[in-house]
Amino acid sequence: MPAMRIVSGIQPTGNLHLGNYLGAIRNWVAMQDALDAESEALFFLADLHAISMPHDPAALRSGTLEMAAALVACGIDPDRSTLFNQAQVPLHAELQWLLNGTARMGWLNRMTQWKDKAGKNREGQSVALFTYPVLQAADVLIYQATHVPVGEDQKQHLELARDIAQKFNNDFCPEDAPVFTLPEPIIPAEAARIMSLRDGTAKMSKSDPSDMSRINLADDADTMAQKIRKAKTDPEPLPDNEAELEGRAEARNLVGIYAALSGESVQAVLGQYGGQGFGAFKPALAELLVETLGPIRQRFVELKEDRETLDAILARGAAKARERGAPTLADTYAALGLVRG
Repeated sequence: MPAMRIVSGIQPTGNLHLGNYLGAIRNWVAMQDALDAESEALFFLADLHAISMPHDPAALRSGTLEMAAALVACGIDPDRSTLFNQAQVPLHAELQWLLNGTARMGWLNRMTQWKDKAGKNREGQSVALFTYPVLQAADVLIYQATHVPVGEDQKQHLELARDIAQKFNNDFCPEDAPVFTLPEPIIPAEAARIMSLRDGTAKMSKSDPSDMSRINLADDADTMAQKIRKAKTDPEPLPDNEAELEGRAEARNLVGIYAALSGESVQAVLGQYGGQGFGAFKPALAELLVETLGPIRQRFVELKEDRETLDAILARGAAKARERGAPTLADTYAALGLVRG
């Protein structure tokens, strides 16, 4: 077994923007690039999770392909990492059903995300929304993941996966031959929180009616530069220390974007631009943005239209994932005493 096996999923969403890139996607690329030759990463598009909420089938299909194109354009290398969508690997859903016998109602009832998403209308929610943490457990346990990247909001779900694995091993396996590995969390470097270019207190979002509020991955260089030029700011020059950005949401956002793209701290950016107005800072930010996103955008737009290549990447990744997960699924059936011929 490899020294480290990382497994992580992402929602298949379309209309990707700068916030998506500087969030999970760039973290995935950094994790992939940091792995040694003995280790491996499996990254999947969580399309089976998407159906736990009301959804538009056409949007799910196009969002899945668009997200695959974005991941490859941003640096996920299908030759180094296994990239696939869940729907092509039935082992996820199969293992979820087998683990439903081990998971407990009380555990799922305590899930904060269930409470948040269900709100007051619990009775009207899908069964899938209630049990999707068991599918999340299956997603990582099927591959004997050693490490799973989790943000603050997903820690509870990884703890659940460990609880399910531990209970299953205790209930059905000899002490010296457990079926499941208990995965450890990886807390990724804190992703930059990218806000709207029209309102520094709201997150950059694809659902904002104003296209000027976000930098889309598909925007060309002129559009990106124009959006930065027209981004909302205040009349004051930039301060030379971070504390003075307090109460200046738009200024903090633009400096934060510059810092995230350049890999510098906010303080280092202010050290360079403190005392200058946005007339000088915005062109520098636009140039950095175009320089960083330009090559990604070109590859993304090409791939998005190349259905044949995308299908081939996902099919190849899915075949590899099925091969990786098959022994664990067979061991799970056997441990439960299920006859399979």
